[in-house]
Amino acid sequence: MASAIKALHNKLQQKEISCVALVQEKLDQLKASDYNTANYILDEYALNLAQKVDQKIANGESIGLLEGIPFGVKDVYLLQGTYSTASSDLLRKYKSPYTATAIQKLLDAGAIPVVKENCDSFGHGSSNENTVFGPAKNAIDATKVAGGSSGGSAVNVAKNFTTFSIGGDTGGSIRQPAGYNNVYGLKPTYGKISRYGLMAYASSTDCVGPIAQSLEDTQIVLNVMSGADYRDQTTFDSTPVSDKSLDQTLPKGTKIGYYKNFIESDALNATIKADFKAMLTKLEAEGMEIVPLDFFDSSILVSTYYALAMAETASNLARLDGTNYGVRTTGKDLKEGYSITRSENFTTETKRRIVGGNQVLSQGHSEEIYNKAQQLRQQISHHFDEDFKKVDVVLSPVTPNPVPQIGNNLKDPMTMYLSDAYTVGFSLGGLPTLTAPLAMETGVQITAAKKQEAILFTCANFLKQVL
Repeated sequence: MASAIKALHNKLQQKEISCVALVQEKLDQLKASDYNTANYILDEYALNLAQKVDQKIANGESIGLLEGIPFGVKDVYLLQGTYSTASSDLLRKYKSPYTATAIQKLLDAGAIPVVKENCDSFGHGSSNENTVFGPAKNAIDATKVAGGSSGGSAVNVAKNFTTFSIGGDTGGSIRQPAGYNNVYGLKPTYGKISRYGLMAYASSTDCVGPIAQSLEDTQIVLNVMSGADYRDQTTFDSTPVSDKSLDQTLPKGTKIGYYKNFIESDALNATIKADFKAMLTKLEAEGMEIVPLDFFDSSILVSTYYALAMAETASNLARLDGTNYGVRTTGKDLKEGYSITRSENFTTETKRRIVGGNQVLSQGHSEEIYNKAQQLRQQISHHFDEDFKKVDVVLSPVTPNPVPQIGNNLKDPMTMYLSDAYTVGFSLGGLPTLTAPLAMETGVQITAAKKQEAILFTCANFLKQVL
């Protein structure tokens, strides 16, 4: 698919459409939608910015590539003066005092936010059902889940309610909903984009990333948001992904790896398995060298990830007690007030993760669980370093199963956790990973070594041509 950003830019610059009309169209679509993707629609905010773009064009001034382009913001990002709820009751009326760095960079480039998007509360979920605003519906089949936690963001892009959206990925929360809704979703290298202004779930794996309908739009947005930020010490100076990455194709002999235990697992859906193997056969016929790799069992990856993620979220959410942020319920004393506030305003899944995290960190368990998980994480990261000496990219399914029906995950949380089996390992390694809507029902996941985003785009472009 061609770049929607460039197409709209040309229409705006040539006065074929007005920015106000473009933004109003998106606002009207969001209001009329029954996909439940919008927590808050930013009418006044967006239209004020659109008027400024139209005035600039009327004055004969040129506009930047992103100027006037409407986009969506997952509701875990701060946008000054707007509600930022994390899809929770506790923050339902919380207004942002400042703007997240990644979002500010887009605003500086002239892009216009039109909606704060539905998501799993605080990022806790894989289906966008763990939200006080009700589940978002899948863009392709409204009886199925949108995926999580960035489900609203992925659906808005798929339905063209937004030109692109900004999701957040901790253990697969951009990649999985992108796959569920047949769009592109990128988790960049950890630290490539600042997390400042993103409500923390698990700080050591949280990543900011774009969701879009085309590779080109994904690349454009990635380049705008990337770079070092003194307010986030995990960030680094990064080289923009070149336009050439979108035009190039993989040379014959490129080493493409896959993890044998992922594909041989009995937990992998038979159709997804057959489609993945057919893709490898096609790539081999195109002259690629297919390299089977050994890896940790997916159950170890899921256990390691959730032990660490729950520990970090228990720590991060300790600040939300009603004293400084969000609603507050009083009790007979301060301790009871804290207890009532958190019990009444956190969702069941969020409380499950806080309790699990406190257990992991508790005396007598931290050595047995948390420290062991940290050691496993180091082994996983080292394993990736060795694997990417053998291959150029790794391909894998995004999820082990097709898109579930709404309600199924709520019956069995373990099923929800296991849906992340093929994404969490790459999060633990801090690797860049792209979901491309190709080959399988929930897409193919393309992973590269750290800071090698460019080859993800080249590989996705190649797959798009040959599959």
